[in-house]
Amino acid sequence: MSRNHPPLPCNPYYEGVPDYMTEVYDWAYVNPRRAALLDRNLVVSTLLFLNDQRLMRRYLQQIRPGMRVWQVAHVYGDLVEKAAAKVRKHGQFVLTDITPVQVEHGARKLAAYPQARVVRADAASYRLEQPADLICSFFLLHEVPDDLKHDIVDNMLSQVPAGGKAVFVDYHKPAAWQPIGWLLKWVNRVLEPFAEALWENEISSYASEAEAFDWHKETLFGGVYQVVTVTRR
Repeated sequence: MSRNHPPLPCNPYYEGVPDYMTEVYDWAYVNPRRAALLDRNLVVSTLLFLNDQRLMRRYLQQIRPGMRVWQVAHVYGDLVEKAAAKVRKHGQFVLTDITPVQVEHGARKLAAYPQARVVRADAASYRLEQPADLICSFFLLHEVPDDLKHDIVDNMLSQVPAGGKAVFVDYHKPAAWQPIGWLLKWVNRVLEPFAEALWENEISSYASEAEAFDWHKETLFGGVYQVVTVTRR
């Protein structure tokens, strides 16, 4: 389905999906046929310039058995399965996503994990039934408009209890010497209109009460990626 032709409202894969998703990301996250082609580890590895495993490890190493973990959006490949497996049967893994096809993919992957559940929900407004020990946004913020960046960050942090953590894995402004930066500039112009906000703004700037948390940022691959770990003081 073309990005230039809005889908028919009767299509269940588009019901309740935000306009920016159908207008910008239909090709990647909404259209079921295209999503089926993209949901592969090889695609994730290619898109992340072979940095996928070390970026995933930064998130997965935060998970301990028995934890309650909320991942705010589905990710292509096997990341959600790895995260669910790490909390083990006495933990809890909650995956949310706003698009029906991503909920469908997540539910299929997590069907074998009784400690996991998938909820169709907006990361900017979803409320957990119990506080989470760890809340993760893995490459979501660069895909949403700035007002939603604020809402998602605030909603995540509002549900981090004392001693709990949030982790944001996402794009970052590449170093001047990093040639990938020029390629990403072109990609952003064509496919990722909301991404360069993260080149110019710290993730902490999207938090209304940033001072209530400790922020630790690590950059990788010549500044292309960032991992920001946030702990409530």
